[in-house]
Amino acid sequence: MKAAVFQGKEKIVIQERSVPELRDDEVLIRVAACGVCGTDVHIYRGEKGSAQVNPPVVLGHEFAGTVAAVGKAVKAWKIGDKVAVDPNIYCGKCEMCHSGKKNLCESLSAVGVTRDGGFAEYCAVPEAQCYRLNDDIELVQGAMAEPLSCCLHGMEMAEVRPGDHVCIIGGGAIGLIMLQLARLAGAATVSVSEPVEMRRNVAVKLGADYVFDPLEEAPGEACRQKLGRGADVVIECAGVKAAVKQVFEIAGKGARIVFFSVPAPDAKMELPLFELYQKEWRICGSFINPDTFAAAVNLINHHKVSFGQIITHTFGVRELEQAILMQAGRDSLKVVVEYEKSALK
Repeated sequence: MKAAVFQGKEKIVIQERSVPELRDDEVLIRVAACGVCGTDVHIYRGEKGSAQVNPPVVLGHEFAGTVAAVGKAVKAWKIGDKVAVDPNIYCGKCEMCHSGKKNLCESLSAVGVTRDGGFAEYCAVPEAQCYRLNDDIELVQGAMAEPLSCCLHGMEMAEVRPGDHVCIIGGGAIGLIMLQLARLAGAATVSVSEPVEMRRNVAVKLGADYVFDPLEEAPGEACRQKLGRGADVVIECAGVKAAVKQVFEIAGKGARIVFFSVPAPDAKMELPLFELYQKEWRICGSFINPDTFAAAVNLINHHKVSFGQIITHTFGVRELEQAILMQAGRDSLKVVVEYEKSALK
């Protein structure tokens, strides 16, 4: 099989490898599609991932495919079943796991981060990480279950309520998923702050009530002109310093603020402490996807979230480095590696 192997900072090598051998509790998946995540971009640049990366390793943690073989102890899956994979594996033994915070597991491992993942033609994963996709679901859509599940955790942290005014900072793929989830949660309005016109246009098509260009309008003022007050919920999805400043300009009294993006490891921010005190803001981060993957698959299986306008570029596995660079740029929303591409021939 073809595999794109991460060898270290800014180095990926296409190798011919043997199809993985299965343990008794594992499922062999023929990968159909694997999304390129911001975490993949960070790892490619030599920065931290969600867990420690030790090259050589096959990256790719947002993937779906069909069952190609099953281990001796696997009973629930058969060859040909469509499957999405939750990459995050928790130890179940540490203090964080025992206290209901397993996404903060002290021994977290992840398919496509600490063990070989979806940027290969085949991938072996524990049966417990497999979730069933309906027969009518396109596998490229199924590959979006992982980012959707992470967004669902972010929405849990934001506690969006019916009638809330929600503002999303950043109109990339994650921001556009958050937009749809906020609408499903009953938000009265959803605003998107995004400097790239193409992304603003897609946000409008996906149901944004207001969009604005933060390079042309003062974000806080623009938000208050449209809403009459500050936002109840602000979700930061951009990962740049200017976006952090916007958050505090837009947040209204009593706002819930979620920093969702994956920032540079050395990124710092300044807090307006008196406003934090006076406006009683609640600020939190959001890390991966504890117990939200099943809900993500349910939403995909029932066509409640749209990815057709979010997936903007597809590549073959031989083109993974180009795919990563495209994902890091401003001309894309979501980049996906598809295995029917000629690169596998």
